Amino acid sequence: MPARPLRVALISLHTSPLADAGAGDAGGMNIMVRHSAEAMAAVGHEVVVFTRRTDPHSPDVQPLAPRAVVHQLRAGPAAPVSKEHHEELIAPFAAVLAQHWDGWDVVHSHHWFSGMAAQPLAAAHGQPHVQTFHSITAGHNRPLDEGEPAESPGRADGERHLAQASEAVVAVSDAERTTAITRLGAQPEHVQVVRPGVDVDRFRPIGGHHPPALVLAARLEPLKGVDLAIRALALVPEDIRPTLHVLGAPSSAYPGYDDQLVRLGQRVGVSPWLRFSGAVSRAVLAHSFAAASAVLVPSHSETFGLTALEASACGVPVIASGAGGLSEAVLDEVTGLIVPRRDPRQWADAITSLLQDSDYAANLGAAGRQFALSRTWQATAAGWVDVYRQVMAQRPVAQHR
Repeated sequence: MPARPLRVALISLHTSPLADAGAGDAGGMNIMVRHSAEAMAAVGHEVVVFTRRTDPHSPDVQPLAPRAVVHQLRAGPAAPVSKEHHEELIAPFAAVLAQHWDGWDVVHSHHWFSGMAAQPLAAAHGQPHVQTFHSITAGHNRPLDEGEPAESPGRADGERHLAQASEAVVAVSDAERTTAITRLGAQPEHVQVVRPGVDVDRFRPIGGHHPPALVLAARLEPLKGVDLAIRALALVPEDIRPTLHVLGAPSSAYPGYDDQLVRLGQRVGVSPWLRFSGAVSRAVLAHSFAAASAVLVPSHSETFGLTALEASACGVPVIASGAGGLSEAVLDEVTGLIVPRRDPRQWADAITSLLQDSDYAANLGAAGRQFALSRTWQATAAGWVDVYRQVMAQRPVAQHR
């Protein structure tokens, strides 16, 4: 007898699944929430996503797909708020969320803001709570390669609480699973890895000949390492130096950071080869990746690195730092190159090697496409549902309908 469809609530307080990645605080998390919600709904599950309203003119409820909707809750100002102030919005968001509470089979929170709003409500209603962090703080005065900065004072304690109080933690990589267990105190049997997927129909090779170009897509903030890419570009021989296209807008925590990067480009002499395009649509991002010679992911820390998988789906080699989950998203010397140190010379050498050996670059790209074809959003959604059914099975029948 087939298992019945589930009713699932996804909580995404600080970034909407409707937002374009690379704008403000939108990134891999909102892409993952959107695509996984759509994939779950496509096989019959009922999904509701709760996020905070950031635009006074947007509707309260917006369809995402058949059987999937987004509720935009009026908590705090109907305007973007920088991440360092989102902790102040947890309580107001939770209060409004409580008014919409329903008999879901499971509540799945994304990022610690969401979890701190939803986990107490789920516990009070006897409903299982699942947590996905998407990033884990490095803590105060810790190096960026250990995780994101603690943008608000309660983050470290909040993440530890959620790792230990939630019925399950869904990590996006083996690296994140290890961090959740060793740093946050999660029980190993409660932490499962479900990796992000990729839309292989949108992100696909386009063929043809294109001018030499590097692409880096990320929110503009120190964590993403755009400065390293610019310094490396300056060390690529000028006669083969490609244009570096930087796609993304400054994070809300770093307004004006794009201007700092422009000035860095001027100081190291690569302004003629440097293009900042701001946040772009998914369609433009896919075309930019597919037309690139290589995609750079020089982040200090990534729990997974979704852009690396998207670039691979486009048949393009990836040059990445290998931090955190990037070593799982990029197979070194198979789908791309992992640069072990944050040394601009090593990065320039990696870039140069691909520019000078087009056959090698093409082979890496082709292997990347095959790798990406095995990673679909349908598989991600199925992994989430497996976790949901496991935590439901651990509860009395009366508590999960």
